[in-house]
Amino acid sequence: MKRNKPTYNLLFLLLIMFLSMTTFGQEQITLKKLDLTKLPKGIKYEGKIKTAVRWVDSLGDNIVILTETGIYKSKKFNHENDGRDAELFAYHFIIKDDNAFQIWRIYDFISDCPVDIETKFIKNSFQVTDLNLDGVSEIWIMYKTVCHGDVSPCDMKIIMYQGQQKYAIRGQNKVQLSENEFYGGEYKFDKAFANGPKEFLEFAKKLWNKNILQIWGE
Repeated sequence: MKRNKPTYNLLFLLLIMFLSMTTFGQEQITLKKLDLTKLPKGIKYEGKIKTAVRWVDSLGDNIVILTETGIYKSKKFNHENDGRDAELFAYHFIIKDDNAFQIWRIYDFISDCPVDIETKFIKNSFQVTDLNLDGVSEIWIMYKTVCHGDVSPCDMKIIMYQGQQKYAIRGQNKVQLSENEFYGGEYKFDKAFANGPKEFLEFAKKLWNKNILQIWGE
């Protein structure tokens, strides 16, 4: 029997949509920019907001906020000389009845650094996915920290949370010393990634390699 063209096209489009949903789960997550003038009760944070988003999954109404302090001299730390400090934070909240309940917090810093400091999230690396299609979002945080006065690599981390389960990759980014000479780039992943769904580790490796090269002056 000859199938008419409109029916064939419709079936083809439905197939493409199905494959997109099953292969690229992250496309199902719709992020909205958080309205900072209407924060739910209970949201507290330190630093200056770099990213603030909201979305809904099977856990409920989610908010994630990423902040950086920038370089300054903090009373939190002891200082031997004229060293400076820099901190970064990431927060995950679940909203219930317009009240925020903190699920986790990420905190890292460089303190008392007399030379150049980098303590910042990797540009355009923040993502929210549902790679294993279980309805619980994976939240991907990637950042770098260093205190150096040369062209050495930065310490770099990917921290991913699914609910309260933490996954981590730790290592260094890569610096280009000459046209064909590079230094750094090594990493290690934790047991959670090693024992978790394979799509998590595959995604983490791609994210790492996409952002592995140090961009000076970023």
